[in-house]
Amino acid sequence: MMQPFLAHPFDSDRLHEECGVFGVIGVTDAANFVALGLHALQHRGQEAGGIVSHDAEQGFNSAHRFGYVRDNFTKQSLMETLPGSLAIGHVRYSTAGTKAATAIRDVQPFFGEFAMGGCAVAHNGNITNAMALRRELIERGSIFQSSSDTECIIHLMARSIQRNIPERMKDALRRVEGAFAVIAMTRTKLIGVRDPLGVRPLVLGRIGDDGFVLASETCALDIIGAEFLREIEPGEMVVISKGEVESSRPFGPSTGRFCIFEHVYFSRPDSIIGGRSVYETRRQIGVELAREAPVEADLVCPVPDSGTPAAIGYAHESGIPFGMGIIRNQYMGRTFIEPTEQIRNMGVRLKLNVNRALVKGKRVVLVDDSVVRGTTSRKIKDMILDAGAAEVHFRIASPPTAWPCFYGVDTPDREKLLAAQMSEEEMREWIGVDSLAFVSLDGLYRAVGEAKGRNNACPQYCDACFSGEYPVAPFDQLERGFRMKSSGVPSPVTGHAAE
Repeated sequence: MMQPFLAHPFDSDRLHEECGVFGVIGVTDAANFVALGLHALQHRGQEAGGIVSHDAEQGFNSAHRFGYVRDNFTKQSLMETLPGSLAIGHVRYSTAGTKAATAIRDVQPFFGEFAMGGCAVAHNGNITNAMALRRELIERGSIFQSSSDTECIIHLMARSIQRNIPERMKDALRRVEGAFAVIAMTRTKLIGVRDPLGVRPLVLGRIGDDGFVLASETCALDIIGAEFLREIEPGEMVVISKGEVESSRPFGPSTGRFCIFEHVYFSRPDSIIGGRSVYETRRQIGVELAREAPVEADLVCPVPDSGTPAAIGYAHESGIPFGMGIIRNQYMGRTFIEPTEQIRNMGVRLKLNVNRALVKGKRVVLVDDSVVRGTTSRKIKDMILDAGAAEVHFRIASPPTAWPCFYGVDTPDREKLLAAQMSEEEMREWIGVDSLAFVSLDGLYRAVGEAKGRNNACPQYCDACFSGEYPVAPFDQLERGFRMKSSGVPSPVTGHAAE
C-alpha cells in the first residue's frame, strides 16, 4: 500500500508546537464540544488526536485516531461512543511527520484506574526529567505502555498515598520538571494545571449556566461560543465541579516565563495572550523590523500565512506597498501522486506559488516568521528570482533561532540550526539574498508590550531558543551531553551553573 504523502514536504524547516489540549464540563454531549475545540487547535498538532469522556451510566469511554480532527471526530458513529457531560481531548504533532514513528498507544489523553476511580490526563509541553523519572518508576515496578513523557504523570499519581485524585496529581507534578499545561478529568471533576513558570498556555472559559472550558488558546473558546474568563496562572491548579472553580498553588510562589514564540508563531493570530491580540503583536513585530532594518524596495510580501501580520506592519511603518507576492495553495494535503523523488523535490512549490505579475522587476522584501534550517528560505528566494524579481531582501519576525527548545516544541539539534552555525552575514550569503535582518530580542520584547525591552537580569519570557538561557535546566538533555550556554541556571547533574 502506498504510504500517505507528508502534508507539507518542507515542514522540517519549521518549528512545531507538539500539542494542544481542550476540556469541558457541565454540557450535554461534551465530546462534541471537545471535537470542535480540538479542530480550532489543529494548528498545534496534526498527526493524531484523542478524546476521553465520562457518562454516569457507561463510565469512561475513549477514542484515539491518527489524522485530522475533521476526518475522525465529525463522524456520528464515533461520537455516539463518547457520551457524557465531561470530556477532555488532545491533538499532537509528530516529530517524524508520519504515522510510522508513532503507535496509537502514544496518542493522548492517557487513562489510569486508581482505587478512588479513573482519571484521564492530557499534557502540552515537555517533561525535562522524564527519562530519569521513567528509570526510577520502572525500577520500582511500573510498566509503561507508551513512549510519551506524559505517562510518567499517571505512574507518579499511582504511587502517591494521597486519598483523592487532585491531591495525587499535585504530588506527581511536584516531581516533574520542565514545561507543562495539563488537563485531566475524573468521574466528576475537570482539572487544569500550569507549571510554575507558565511556559505553555492554558485558559479558562464559561459555557452556558454551569459549564466550564479549559483550552490551550482562546480561539478554541470562540468556536463553541464560550466566554473567556481568564488565563490559568503560572503554578496554579484549578479543580472544576458542580459549576464551581477551586484554585490552589501546589508549587508555592512563582514568576512566569511564558514562551515568547507563542506570540511569534505557535498561537493562532485570532487568539488573545496576556490580554494582547496575537495578530496585533505580530503586526507590531513588523513595525519594529521596519525601524531596525529599513531597506529601499518596491514591494513588501509575506511568506504566507505566518508572515502576513508582520509584513503588514513592516509595510505600514516603511511606507513600501504591501502585496501578496506569494500565493498559498489552501488545499495542500495528501496527494494521490506517487511520492517519487522528483515530486518530493518540488517541495515548496506544492504549497506556495509566486504571483509573477506582481513581483517581476521589483525589489522585494520578504517577511517570514523564522529561519530554522534555512532550506525553505533558499527555495522561496529562488522562486522569487525565477519570477523576475530584481532584488530579494529577507526580514525575519524573530531573532535568530540558535538553540533547541526542550519545553514542548519540536526543534532540530543545535548543529542543524542555521543560526547556531553561521553569523548573520554568512546566513545571508548561504541563503543567497541581497540583505537579511532579524528583529532584535529587545525589539521582540517591545512588540509584546515590554516598552523597555528585555530585562536581561530577569527575562520576562522564556526565550531560550534565541538566547540560550534556559529557565529550567534540561536534565535529560544534560545527561545526553548537551551543553548549555552559561546562564547561572543550576544543573541538576552537577549542582553548578552551566558552563
